[in-house]
Amino acid sequence: MVAAAPPPAAPPVEHVHTAAPVAGRVAPHGWSTYVVHDGDTLDGIARRFGTTVGVLASHNGLRHPGLIHAGDRVAVPRTAPARTAPAVARTVHVVRAGETMSHIAAHYRVSLAGLLKANRLSAASIIHPGDRVVVRGGAVASSAAKASARKAAAPATKTYTVRAGDTLSGIAARFDVTVADLARASRVSPGSLLQVGQRLRVPVSAAHAVSDTFNGVRYPAAVVAAARRNHDLLAKRSVPSRSETRRLVAETARRHGVDPRLALAVAYNESGWNQRMVSPANAVGVMQVIPSGGDWASSLLGRRLDLLDTRDNITAGVVMLRALGRASSSTEQAVAGYYQGLASVQQHGMYADTKAYVRTILQLRRTM
Repeated sequence: MVAAAPPPAAPPVEHVHTAAPVAGRVAPHGWSTYVVHDGDTLDGIARRFGTTVGVLASHNGLRHPGLIHAGDRVAVPRTAPARTAPAVARTVHVVRAGETMSHIAAHYRVSLAGLLKANRLSAASIIHPGDRVVVRGGAVASSAAKASARKAAAPATKTYTVRAGDTLSGIAARFDVTVADLARASRVSPGSLLQVGQRLRVPVSAAHAVSDTFNGVRYPAAVVAAARRNHDLLAKRSVPSRSETRRLVAETARRHGVDPRLALAVAYNESGWNQRMVSPANAVGVMQVIPSGGDWASSLLGRRLDLLDTRDNITAGVVMLRALGRASSSTEQAVAGYYQGLASVQQHGMYADTKAYVRTILQLRRTM
């Protein structure tokens, strides 16, 4: 998620509001109403109810079928009563470098709170490459879907040519992967002596790959290019461990009079306490602050903040939370302002995805 700047707010997000069903559409068992949940897509809903995206879009008068949000109501074909309850999928996900529980939850389209509970973890828990995370929820996938999921889960790699002075541990640190993962991908022993010119395969975590699209929104090329530059810079920098970052967030929050549990919850949900995280919107670091948000935070402090610096990034997010708290009528509104922009929240109210974001943050705060 992206930490939004203060007024003036970012351009309002266009949300889908279901129109009255178009007359004349026929469904074998008539029509019923489906309330969109987190992670739903119109394509997924269509498959679930045995219809097509075109039929749903036409029947509901949706001009932008790709943009649906939790809480929206969609008219769907009524199905015959199921004879048996659908089987519940159980997937074991092996954690890769850079991944957080929030990213795993988003990948499998399950709630973060449910994923934490299924694995007997709290928001304060740290996961490491190689850990196994049990994912439950949804109907059992078809063979084709399972094959597609296995293909998507296969770790991507890129080629690195060894230069004079390189070591396996140094290369692993540079690309934020473990020595074991690097050795395994390159089919060498962790204790191998490298040769200049040797080619290694470096695992590339999907969590660190900056695409041009997030949550169905494609960002301008200039913004994505800036995000990728920041990602590349952070990949080469030394950053604190997640446990150290957690301590820094709590300390910074106390110093600025912000509830440490709230700051920790926001930071965990935004990045998993990972300074190397960069989104397609160029939201950077632990607190996922966009450049305009960094400018605002700098003006609040009276000094220039470097969002690529871990301490400055945390400070930016914390002082933004402090300012939003002072300008809001409640903690819920302040958290919504961090996500949607306070001016937008005050003018339009919370969008459905904003409400889901606020619920998640407040749930996480209780675990800190």
